[in-house]
Amino acid sequence: MKTYLWKSNRKKLNKTNLASYSNFIRQNYKIGAGNDFNKIWKWSIDNPQLFWKSIWDFTKVKGVLGKIILKKSNTFFKNRFFYDSKLNYAQNLLKKNNSKPAIIFKSENGYRTELSWKNLNFNVSQISKWMKSNGIKKGDRVAAYLPNIPETVTAYISTAALGGIWSSCSPDFGTSGVIDRFSQISPKILFIGEKYFYNGKKINILDRLPKILDNVPSISKVVIVPYPGEKIKKVINAKVKTFIWRDLISLKKKNKINYVLSNFNDPLAILYSSGTTGKPKCICHGTGGVLLQHNKELQIHSDVKDNDRVFYFTTCGWMMWNWLVGALSSGATILLFDGFPMYKRDDLLFKFANDEKVTLFGISAKYIDTLNNNKVVPKRNYNLSSLRTICSTGSPLSKEGFRYIYNNIKKDVHLSSISGGTDIVSCFVLGNLFQPVYEGEIQNRGLGMDVDIFNEKGFPIKNKKGELVCKKPFPSMPVKFWNDTGDKKYKSAYFEKYKNVWHHGDFAKVTNNGGFIIYGRSDTTLNPGGVRLGTSEIYSEVEKFKEVKESIVIGQSWKNDVRIILFVVLNKGYYLTNAIKDKIKKEIKNNASPRHVPSKIISILEIPKTKNGKLVELAVKQSVEGETIKNLEALANPDSLKQFKNIKELDE
Repeated sequence: MKTYLWKSNRKKLNKTNLASYSNFIRQNYKIGAGNDFNKIWKWSIDNPQLFWKSIWDFTKVKGVLGKIILKKSNTFFKNRFFYDSKLNYAQNLLKKNNSKPAIIFKSENGYRTELSWKNLNFNVSQISKWMKSNGIKKGDRVAAYLPNIPETVTAYISTAALGGIWSSCSPDFGTSGVIDRFSQISPKILFIGEKYFYNGKKINILDRLPKILDNVPSISKVVIVPYPGEKIKKVINAKVKTFIWRDLISLKKKNKINYVLSNFNDPLAILYSSGTTGKPKCICHGTGGVLLQHNKELQIHSDVKDNDRVFYFTTCGWMMWNWLVGALSSGATILLFDGFPMYKRDDLLFKFANDEKVTLFGISAKYIDTLNNNKVVPKRNYNLSSLRTICSTGSPLSKEGFRYIYNNIKKDVHLSSISGGTDIVSCFVLGNLFQPVYEGEIQNRGLGMDVDIFNEKGFPIKNKKGELVCKKPFPSMPVKFWNDTGDKKYKSAYFEKYKNVWHHGDFAKVTNNGGFIIYGRSDTTLNPGGVRLGTSEIYSEVEKFKEVKESIVIGQSWKNDVRIILFVVLNKGYYLTNAIKDKIKKEIKNNASPRHVPSKIISILEIPKTKNGKLVELAVKQSVEGETIKNLEALANPDSLKQFKNIKELDE
């Protein structure tokens, strides 16, 4: 049994939301689980109707609770939770209307502003009334092409107040990427930023509007949103009616929001698959499923409480943005940061956390790797006494990443590595305060999520690598894919490998501790000699080297087999010598296995990544093997793929 890195103080444990929830189910359902998380989890999957109703009650959902908690179907994704229940998502987020801050915003350039609950309510009332007067009704789509600013949150909540369907892209998506997404869902209104800032550069968004309007003809109204602290300098003559955000707010109508009730499974938002293997799929998420799942994850798993301060570094094109906004339902203040997270200083986000007394600090695993490589020690410079939880997602967090956090950020903190996806706009596996944190492991399954690891034949396995699956339905399954006749795309995405079991596409293992290790996406696992290996095991060894800035690994088809190719970006002042190659191979052999050792190690200038910072091993493999990359717009740096074409060393 491994030694844990951290566990919760017993006195503090009794004050957690998880302890309160354990008492709640003991009193209401006679479930005496105490501080045993596995007992609560087992009850949650054995009794889905009772469990999900308990989440509705415990998190105080505002709505009309129906009689049918679960309408069963023989088809996994056609099971419907809270079949006859009604609610409004916006109403559940705007439970407060006082002068305390609901949203705090900080730009990379130092500009700070905050929006009180009272002003957020007022702004939502104005924007939703304006949208209603311009024809938006329940089920209509509203699109946003905006930075991560308070106005984006306001527009999202305003859309939800009317029962509309929200969809957003961040401005780092190019015009073609936006068109690929929005043209599929036919939005009526577009909220668009004028500009944004990244690493000191001012980038114009508004110049892209004419092309978007030419290719998304459903847009009949455009609202231009200034960047916080900036004035709009020019407005493009668009072929549709154009409005300025401040003019809609200054209408000074009555501060009353008319909430339109939706069915629990009516659509709330459309998110998009990455699009690296074709046109992005439009994943439609339900109003109640999103609310209930986020309430559970934020309040019970992450211990978010009234007046807490929740931060996640994200853009509004990633599902973690929706998760962050969901924290408003807990009565927490949400903190938005827009820009480059290391602008002028490596620890910029920690200064933000220090200044604003953040209680939950969310970042990506790659960000932690970068801090570690740059030898940043935030605990030396900042008072993080308010910080109780650090969340990490986006890719697997290495053992070194776990140790770095406890050694260099804060010793007494709940490190909650989480994993799920855009597909469920939430998590399959995440943290909880009843169990210890072990290095390299996600603590456990989510409550109500019957997660397991299957082998190729569909049998559960423990302490062996296999496919992450979910064996029973859950409320945050997509209600549908947009424009998906006969649910063909939906079935293809999750139900082709195992009959009537959700196959998520993660290569993973459940450990003897009951924790989970994610080794990467199944479609990028390596198969030399027919043995499946996870890419994360190689990354964790390679990026220990001071010479290596970052790396990407693929399996190249070679002589009727697969050989491992490792590409590295070196830090300044280093060159890829045979001595360095030998050192890397030796570490991989000793700490991973001889099978993990790459056949070739090749130096490159830049790693291709998605807009959310994820590595795109599949696109690199396709480039190496001369295949066509179907959707370059999904990448933040598509030109970087040119490095991988016609490399002579890969023909030897």
